[in-house]
Amino acid sequence: MKFNNKQVILFDLDGTLIDSAPDLALAINHMLTSLGRETFSDDLIRSWVGNGAQVIVKRGLSGKADYDDADIDVALFDKSLEIFLNFYANNLCVDTVTYPNVRSTLKILKAQGYRLVIVTNKPFDFIEPILDGLQLDGLFELCLGGDSLPVRKPDPLPLLHVCSKLGVTPEECVMVGDSKNDILAANAANMQSIGLTYGYNYGEDIGEHNPDAVFSDFADIIAPFAVTNQYDLVE
Repeated sequence: MKFNNKQVILFDLDGTLIDSAPDLALAINHMLTSLGRETFSDDLIRSWVGNGAQVIVKRGLSGKADYDDADIDVALFDKSLEIFLNFYANNLCVDTVTYPNVRSTLKILKAQGYRLVIVTNKPFDFIEPILDGLQLDGLFELCLGGDSLPVRKPDPLPLLHVCSKLGVTPEECVMVGDSKNDILAANAANMQSIGLTYGYNYGEDIGEHNPDAVFSDFADIIAPFAVTNQYDLVE
C-alpha cells in the first residue's frame, strides 16, 4: 500500500499517539470518590475511553458503556463533569505516555514534508499541555478538539474543516486512528485512512470498518508515505 500525492496526515490523540487511559481512570475514580460512589478498575475505565469527556463521565456515573441518557440526572452530571475536568486538568501526564515509536515517527514524517494535524474528541484545552508534557510540541500545524466544532468524530466535519483550513482536498489527506470513530469519519469525508490495532476500539477489530491499511506498530505508517527512509527509529 502506497499513499500518493498526500500533503496532510491527520492523527487521533488518545489511543493513537498516547496511552492516556491511566490518567483518565485516575480522574474518573477521583470524581466518583468525591461523590461518595464506588470506583472502577482501570481496565474497565479503559474500555470507556474515546468519545470525549462528557461520554466518559456519563459512563462513570452509570458504570457501563451503553448508558441511557434518561437515567442520568442533569445536575449530577454537571457537577461530576466539573469535578472530572478540574482534576484531569491538573493530572494530564501523571502516567500518560506516548506509544512506542510515536515521537520519532512523527519527526520523520514532518522532516519528509508532511503537514501533521491532530483531530481528537478530547477537549481542546487539554491538547497543548499534553503535547508539551510528552515532548510532542512543535510537530503539529493544527489541532482540533472534541469541543472545537459543533460535532465531533465519527462525523466527518472535523476532517473536512481541516481540509478547508489548510487549503487541501480530502484526497490529499490521510486519517490515522485506533478507533472506529476515526475510520468512519474518514470514510464519510472521502478520505483514506490507517487503522491501528492497539488503543481504544471497544474490543472491535479496526479492520471491520475498512481502513485503507492496518498496522500494529506506529512506525509502520512511514512505509506507505515514503519511497526511501534512512532515519533511525530509536527514541
